[in-house]
Amino acid sequence: MDAVTLSELRKPRAYPAVSVLLPTHRSAPENRQDPIRLRNLLAEVRRRLRADPRVPADTADHVLRGLEHAAGETDPRHASDGLVLFAAPGGEHHAFTIAQHVDERVVVDTGFATRDLVADYTRARRYWLLSLSDQRVRLWDGRGDDLAEHAADGFPVEPERIDEAGSGRQSRRPAQSGDSERHRRLMRDAASALDRVLARDRRPLIVAGVTRHQAFFDEAAGPHLTVAGRVDGSFEGAAPRVLAEAARPALAAYEDLREVGVLSELEAARSIQRYAGGLCEVVRLVEEGRGEHLVVERGYYAPAVKAEGELVPVEGMPGVLRGADVIDDAVDDAIETTLEYGGEVTFVSDGFLVDHDRIALVTRY
Repeated sequence: MDAVTLSELRKPRAYPAVSVLLPTHRSAPENRQDPIRLRNLLAEVRRRLRADPRVPADTADHVLRGLEHAAGETDPRHASDGLVLFAAPGGEHHAFTIAQHVDERVVVDTGFATRDLVADYTRARRYWLLSLSDQRVRLWDGRGDDLAEHAADGFPVEPERIDEAGSGRQSRRPAQSGDSERHRRLMRDAASALDRVLARDRRPLIVAGVTRHQAFFDEAAGPHLTVAGRVDGSFEGAAPRVLAEAARPALAAYEDLREVGVLSELEAARSIQRYAGGLCEVVRLVEEGRGEHLVVERGYYAPAVKAEGELVPVEGMPGVLRGADVIDDAVDDAIETTLEYGGEVTFVSDGFLVDHDRIALVTRY
């Protein structure tokens, strides 16, 4: 999932747009109950839609079939911590596995319940890793500690086919060390494909490869492409965990520089009275649509209640709050609201915002 897809999912839909959320398990024996619980949730959707006078019978059937198709697209062998299924009239359906816990529930509304997707997307460290070699250029999707090959959008990019000795037989062989022009063509194709990916989903870019390959790539990419970090060496055929480990120092250095820049931005905003710090003040301004850049510590979660229009953070969810306007996590709500108003959200290391009460905001005015 990328930022564009997430934005599309958050748009209104025709009623009934149905969301099914299920906490899942990565291993046995707990995961054996997941399919049963999913069937129970789909049965609940069926009951609710058929009992709803606003939903024609054929519309209910179409939405149910969409959910079943979405469920069928998930692979239980690659379970994560949460499963999210969406379906809406017109045949639209989606399935996502996310690396964070979700509350088991069914939501029937005029839009999908995307909050858990937003939280999962924004809190995870995301980056692209481009690995260069004579054989191919591969793009890797980095998310937290996980790295998976991005086999789409023209990747992997391989050398053009050549005619072996004029025989008419086309084959793809690696560019040889002296074949500079074939190297350049390969890197130009890779840079062009990467431009298309970054136009849709811009993230920090790490480039891995020997010095010669990196030089050819830099020449092809031009000055408009910003490289967040580099890893020297040959990684053709390397396992994802090896690549991720090699990229870790470059990512850490990039994160350090980025966090220093964010702190400078907050201090500059404070000097011109466009700054807020602390959860209650930040939430108030975000809800007014004034949030330009929200900065929050990655591990900061804050349950709260609304009392007479005022936000009151609480520790846990005590029984006395039942029936009140309880907010599971006011931080995630602030994140989603900031994005809805077109603002930017940046996560920093825990403890980095100790002087800002763990969350800070640069306001539009």
